[in-house]
Amino acid sequence: MNSTVTCELHVRLVVSSESSLPIPASLRYDTADPYTVQAAFHTGDEDSVEWVFARESLAEGLHRPTGIGDVQVWPSRSHGMDVVCIALASEEGEALLHAPAKVLESFLRRTDAVVPPGAEGGHLNLDQELSRFLAES
Repeated sequence: MNSTVTCELHVRLVVSSESSLPIPASLRYDTADPYTVQAAFHTGDEDSVEWVFARESLAEGLHRPTGIGDVQVWPSRSHGMDVVCIALASEEGEALLHAPAKVLESFLRRTDAVVPPGAEGGHLNLDQELSRFLAES
């Protein structure tokens, strides 16, 4: 049986060195895909931008810079608050987000309680994944 962990939070979209905009966001962790965290950034009434992050990268980014390419994560401070910077890049553009470190850390602790780091492989249904892969080929 799959379990999920969710979190609603506000991140800040950095517009310039002195300006940022609040963006509501949702994080979702599902034991059916134990290595990833799905994120939805709600940019309008019904619009959202979705990204998938490696859970390990988010956890590491709480303490040190990590990631290359499209997703980079690192700890920082903004307006006297500990934040996790998340830099995103795609063909459509780039964005720098500041997520509250305490909220992200609490969410990741809850995911660790469901699937401890290093135990993700025990939650994969390899037969089901192989069948799905072959059906897509």
